[in-house]
Amino acid sequence: MSLFGFDIVLIVFLALVVLVFFSGVKTVPQGHNYTIERFGRYRTTLTPGLNFIVPFIDRIGQKLNMMEQVLDVPSQEVITRDNASVTADGVTFYQVLDAARAAYEVLGLQNAILNLTMTNIRSVMGSMDLDQLLSNRDEINAQLLRVVDAAVEPWGIKITRIEIKDINPPRDLVEAMGRQMKAEREKRAAILEAEGRRQSEILKAEGQKQSLILEAEGRRESAFRDSEAREREAEAEAKATQLVSEAIAAGDVQAINYFVANKYIEAFGKMATSRNQKTLIMPIEATSMLGALTGIGEIAKEAFGSGSTASARSSSVPETGQGRETD
Repeated sequence: MSLFGFDIVLIVFLALVVLVFFSGVKTVPQGHNYTIERFGRYRTTLTPGLNFIVPFIDRIGQKLNMMEQVLDVPSQEVITRDNASVTADGVTFYQVLDAARAAYEVLGLQNAILNLTMTNIRSVMGSMDLDQLLSNRDEINAQLLRVVDAAVEPWGIKITRIEIKDINPPRDLVEAMGRQMKAEREKRAAILEAEGRRQSEILKAEGQKQSLILEAEGRRESAFRDSEAREREAEAEAKATQLVSEAIAAGDVQAINYFVANKYIEAFGKMATSRNQKTLIMPIEATSMLGALTGIGEIAKEAFGSGSTASARSSSVPETGQGRETD
């Protein structure tokens, strides 16, 4: 009987030992930290994994999430520097870096971060005009992050990001801004249209100027070439006249006949192609023209004397079949 009682005591003792052992073993999940208190005072922090504490003396104080967390900032009304009322909300990302400080330096961690963020949103946005508020959202986020992160640093908290989600001005203010934007765009369109017309007129004037310059250059070149052609023609005429004069001085009656006949035919052609000449009456035939040339040759014979009779006879224009005599 006594042996049976000893066995019971032993079993109870072993059960107590096992219970005490398991009460001192603590498993911390990944991404969390547990603070350990001994007689109500902070002693250490348990990291993820298997940990051992002194049973019945140490106990778990706070279980803290060490992962990055998000906190919604509710919508609130903000008065800007130019007295415009807008409604803004946002979101805050934070992470616990020191579990002990986050557990014992502040009471109600999320509520403290939330109120601190909302207060600084009113401060930062209230120091800006409405136009700056709507166009410089990145600057607002940067200022909020810098101010709030410095404020929560003693709590062992790191603010990783603060984003303003929505900024909602009153409806009448939005309509006024829409009208202002429309007027500004119409103004820009009118300015651009005027600039386009101005540029078009400038380009057109430049084109006309260039055209007149090229036309004047063409006229100058044409006049130069006409002058050069007349000069060449005059030189050729002078040369021909000189040659004819030399031939006449040498007693060459054939040259005289050719020169006079050429001028006669040119004058007759100009008379026939005259613009004012509508009707041309020709009482003479081709044989008459040849006869006139023969007459001119006879005059030349008389002018040069009988010494050039043989030369004039040989250089005279041949007679036609109508005036030829047979021996």
